[in-house]
Amino acid sequence: MSAPTSTVAQPVEVPAAPVPTVGSHFRDYLARVLGGDMGALPAVFGLIVLCAVFAALRPNFLTAGNFANLFTQGAAVTLIAMGLIFVLLLGEIDLSAGFASGVCAAVLAQLATLHGFPWYVAAGAAIVTGVVIGLALGFLVAKVGIPSFVVTLAAFLAFQGTVLLLIKGGTNVSIRDSVLVAIANRNMPPWLGWTLTLLGVAGYAAVQLIRYRTRTARGLVTEPVLVVLLRIGTLAVLLGAAVYILNLERSRTLLVSLRGVPIVVPIIAVLLIVWTFVLQRTAYGRHVYAVGGNREAARRAGIDVDRIRISVFVICSSMAAVGGIVAASRAASVDANTGGSKVLLYAVGAAVIGGTSLFGGKGRIVDAVLGGAVIAVIDNGMGLLGYTSGVTFVVTGSVLLLAASVDALSRRRAAATGHR
Repeated sequence: MSAPTSTVAQPVEVPAAPVPTVGSHFRDYLARVLGGDMGALPAVFGLIVLCAVFAALRPNFLTAGNFANLFTQGAAVTLIAMGLIFVLLLGEIDLSAGFASGVCAAVLAQLATLHGFPWYVAAGAAIVTGVVIGLALGFLVAKVGIPSFVVTLAAFLAFQGTVLLLIKGGTNVSIRDSVLVAIANRNMPPWLGWTLTLLGVAGYAAVQLIRYRTRTARGLVTEPVLVVLLRIGTLAVLLGAAVYILNLERSRTLLVSLRGVPIVVPIIAVLLIVWTFVLQRTAYGRHVYAVGGNREAARRAGIDVDRIRISVFVICSSMAAVGGIVAASRAASVDANTGGSKVLLYAVGAAVIGGTSLFGGKGRIVDAVLGGAVIAVIDNGMGLLGYTSGVTFVVTGSVLLLAASVDALSRRRAAATGHR
């Protein structure tokens, strides 16, 4: 009887994924675009066209001073739009975000100016106010079952009255704290702008290259390394050009120097990075997209749908509070119109123009930045051309309608071609 022979299991090698070429990558991207997955392409194209038109009609549109104005002019709307994207991803809407920012700004002014609290206490209280507002709205939508349109429309009216009560009717409360005023009205030293730019580009390059190496080592399909390097190089060139322009002297007098990147810019950049990480790299972000894509399927998969629905309203109102702080800083005051007028319309418009779908399940935080840039360029360019607010509203509304039409047609095309 022969002794049994032992067999040693040989490790199974995972076949390496084929490395795509630059040509095949471009063809795949073109196929996705033609299939309805246009992403931020319409917003980028629109931004380029608008800048070219305004630069041709009004050459001072391209000056360093006006370039800096675009950042501060669109900062508050961009920040509010970042929060709205979380709500829109679930197919909900928050009509109260504008006046919620006004309520939080009024709390800031009350504590910082009328009661003499330090800036960090006043700003913290404003953000906490935003969190409380979001919890209340989210509870009514998720637990009570009232449609978000109705809840936030009621809140829109109530918050408008709350602002009037907090600032005692039609009075104007000045913001005198130097730190709060500096947020939207002061600039960083030129050296600090370059330092943050180098750190940002280096961090982005590290993330992209580590991701490329990890996916390649695991045999997963990845982008060609040339495409990765091109993306890093493009970001470096764009940021470098922006910092160079912003570091030019913008003052028209010899008595005061006006140079550097506005302080509000790194604030927006940090929040962009944080919320992008939350949506794309965390389980919570995946749950948000899942609930926005199919609420019942997400529920059956074990996701706490109500918790997700409440949380997005909390994030939205918290970002509205940040936007309100920036708006109060830029105006150095708070009045009955803070957060009102066109703020909500511009914020929703920024999210949609940037590429976020009104139907839920599709959107990125960077959409708020791109859409906010489009809104700021239109508002700024029309002002330089001397057009009235009526004409500006018509143009902005037309651009928003065009963006919504592109979204609807893209979804129809994606459904027809299977590129969901």
